[in-house]
Amino acid sequence: MFEGFEHRQFNVGGLIVNARVGGSGPPLLLLHGYPQTHAMWGVIAPLLAADFKVIATDLRGYGDSAKPRCEPNNANYAFRAMAEDQIGVMRALGYRRFHVAGHDRGGRTAHRMALDHPSAVASLAVLDIVPTFAMFMETNRLVAGGYWHWYFLSQPEPFPERMIACDPDYFYETCLVGWGKTTIADFDAAQLGHYRRCWRDPAMIHGSCSDYRAAATVDLEHDGADISRKVEAPSLVFWGANGLMANLFDMEAQWRKRISNLSTAILPGGHFFPDQSPIETAAVLRAFFKTQKL
Repeated sequence: MFEGFEHRQFNVGGLIVNARVGGSGPPLLLLHGYPQTHAMWGVIAPLLAADFKVIATDLRGYGDSAKPRCEPNNANYAFRAMAEDQIGVMRALGYRRFHVAGHDRGGRTAHRMALDHPSAVASLAVLDIVPTFAMFMETNRLVAGGYWHWYFLSQPEPFPERMIACDPDYFYETCLVGWGKTTIADFDAAQLGHYRRCWRDPAMIHGSCSDYRAAATVDLEHDGADISRKVEAPSLVFWGANGLMANLFDMEAQWRKRISNLSTAILPGGHFFPDQSPIETAAVLRAFFKTQKL
């Protein structure tokens, strides 16, 4: 994974953000989702590195980044806080403006970043999500059944943490297979090994639960306050044709409410289509970002 990339750790506001940095060209930040780490980009990032300076990071609470205890109001795990971490990384590297792509929780972080820091985000790609506000406010039995973990993980501490800690591999691998229309064999062995090392850490279990607690509370407040605002940066909404999101929502219609300049792309597969089809995913991202200006 990450052939030719440098391992870096950045101190952002007293918290460590773990990263891999490689390639040359315009800066492109890659953000992972749940329950993964920056390792999800381990095959894709080197394919993009010929055209871009690629920075792949672990979100706060995940991987080898800092995992602070969740504050009572959940604000330190809000997507706003996660976005601020990533802005700090890019500024530490000398970049005030850059492209960003995020899958799952990384996509939600990137969406919030584009709203809070429009001068920093030159273009945006969100992979296999609809806006967080829609996930909660337009739910039904099918959404709740398919995305049950949103409601389980957001329960008060320590209930979900203790349940997950009984067998982290079983829990998280059930998530990978259940949402992704995949088998465990569809995941690169080195990447899967990295995920397992990280999600066995009680601090990551807590951090990832805290992420979802924030989504159900403070993130909804932030999104409600910005419900009439649209992202102005050119944006790609990219999803798996056979995933739960595509089956439960009109992906393009949902994002047209929130983005002014929208493109779309679809690949076969489920939620974890970047793991199933990394070469094809890299090709779509390259084609989109190469047409965008800083």
